[in-house]
Amino acid sequence: MARDFTSVGVVGLGTMGAGIVEVFARNGVDVVAVEVSEDALERGRAILTGSTDRAVAKGKLAEADRDALLSRVRFAVGLDALHSVDLVIEAVPEHLDLKQRIFAELDRVCKPEAILATNTSSLSVTEISVATSRPNQVIGIHFFNPAPVMKLVEVVRTVVTSADVVADVEGLCKRLGKVDVTISDRAGFIANALLFGYLNHAVGMFESHYATREDIDAAMKLGCGLPMGPLALMDLIGVDTAYEILDTMYRRGGRDRRHAPVPLIKQMVTAGLLGRKSGRGFYTYERPGSPVVVPDEQTPVTADAALGDGTRAGGEPAGPAGLAKIGIVGSGTMATGIIEVFAKAGYEVVSVTRGAEKSAKVFEAVKTSLNKGVVRGKLSEADRDAALGRINWSATLEHLADVDLVVEAVVEELSVKKALFASLDEICKPGVVLATTTSSLPVIDVAMATQRPADVVGLHFFNPAPLMPLVEVVETIRTSAETTATARAVCAALGKTGVVCGDRSGFIVNALLFPYLNDAVKMLEASYSTADDIDHAMKLGCGYPMGPFELLDVVGLDVALAIQRELYLELREPGFAPAPLLEHLVTAGYLGRKSGRGFRDHTRR
Repeated sequence: MARDFTSVGVVGLGTMGAGIVEVFARNGVDVVAVEVSEDALERGRAILTGSTDRAVAKGKLAEADRDALLSRVRFAVGLDALHSVDLVIEAVPEHLDLKQRIFAELDRVCKPEAILATNTSSLSVTEISVATSRPNQVIGIHFFNPAPVMKLVEVVRTVVTSADVVADVEGLCKRLGKVDVTISDRAGFIANALLFGYLNHAVGMFESHYATREDIDAAMKLGCGLPMGPLALMDLIGVDTAYEILDTMYRRGGRDRRHAPVPLIKQMVTAGLLGRKSGRGFYTYERPGSPVVVPDEQTPVTADAALGDGTRAGGEPAGPAGLAKIGIVGSGTMATGIIEVFAKAGYEVVSVTRGAEKSAKVFEAVKTSLNKGVVRGKLSEADRDAALGRINWSATLEHLADVDLVVEAVVEELSVKKALFASLDEICKPGVVLATTTSSLPVIDVAMATQRPADVVGLHFFNPAPLMPLVEVVETIRTSAETTATARAVCAALGKTGVVCGDRSGFIVNALLFPYLNDAVKMLEASYSTADDIDHAMKLGCGYPMGPFELLDVVGLDVALAIQRELYLELREPGFAPAPLLEHLVTAGYLGRKSGRGFRDHTRR
């Protein structure tokens, strides 16, 4: 039987500590909330009352329940007030020497059977535990912010933590309505070890001027369904907090350069640009602590620029002048979706495939998709018929002689694309933008197959194109500013968000997404945690729509391996080397859902 905790102590009443107090008090546990001074205590009290008052105002907590909750909390200055509690959770700033001093004092003050826990997100629980004479009763209980809302708790055991202590804490998490994942003491645990490598990489993109902060954030929200973009999330976490976590993970985790803080992060900390709490970080906020982004000197002036929360700065811009007729080359799923997108947006479309049979299949696919839109009430029959009427079917490239824009969506083979673009160069009239939908090949190689590289750009649609709102606009070093502007205006006219980036492997989304997935495979490979617990951690701790192994099985392990290899070959970064486990699974034919087995067996579902 798990221990019945009747009273707990919480040390440190910042946002996290006050949130932990609220979690326990909401669930009927008496709490002793401790701070270092009366002023700090009042600030903590204000955070708690503010949170519970907001819950009442939103109808999520009855006034009587709020009053009962607050009555369970006793505020005190000094650790001596914790002499009789069953469990203490420390939630002070991430400084090892500070935590060690607190735990040494807790060891003196607390009763012998009390469990001592740290909420650290990155420091070694083992190093904290040795400051006490009871390291077997020390454990990590890592809540996520905001603690009353987030379901995940990482339970971190050291090599000497008692099995009974682990079982007692796991039982407590269930009582609190939390989902716990139990792991060993390793830098970053699960969620932060995976999250902060990704965040650091995103900051590196921004620092190198590869893409704007708005486009990086919009790409990850719209391309991956994440609740926040990485730079907006850095501002929410606190740039200083992120730096401390990354620096600790780098020093503790084998000095992986993925976790070496990008220099810009340290510069921002030194300059006091700490994120929302200081009123300015990667974005500027209307006041310290506010979530409302306001324009600053880096805010794009274009009407279709996306802000940090993904909203548009102005109304939808009109489509580019003079573009009425669009050529689309290809007959696969992506080409079919792009044909539908342009036809529904009112453009005349010339679809070019390799023969009448291919054209007939594409026609049926487009018609079926449009009919689904009618059945679901998202499209009228008249609009469906009008869209189909705008599409012209052809098996010859010569019919593209009078189009205003060409979008290529053929097989991902460089030789095929180069040959196609050389033909388009001869056939299409001067000034026509030639776009490739490649997701992995260098756009410049395609562009240089023509005599007009300034007119060539990447338009990377995401699958399924009619549904996914993101398009990556990939400009090479030869792409003209006019071509980029036209491409972005086309995206806006289609109702898509176009994000501009350079011609580098993976562009924005894949370059940030797949190293994170690769890191998850390495974590599993090291037997640090299970695929289920890692997926739980990222979904419940970070709000991701899918866990990394769920996503890998959907994407295809072979696809993931190919993309990761391309990233590694281009960047030559050791941390980007594909995980051996990923390579072995692909070699064994375990490719994910499409083969019936990947990281999980899908034949039994």
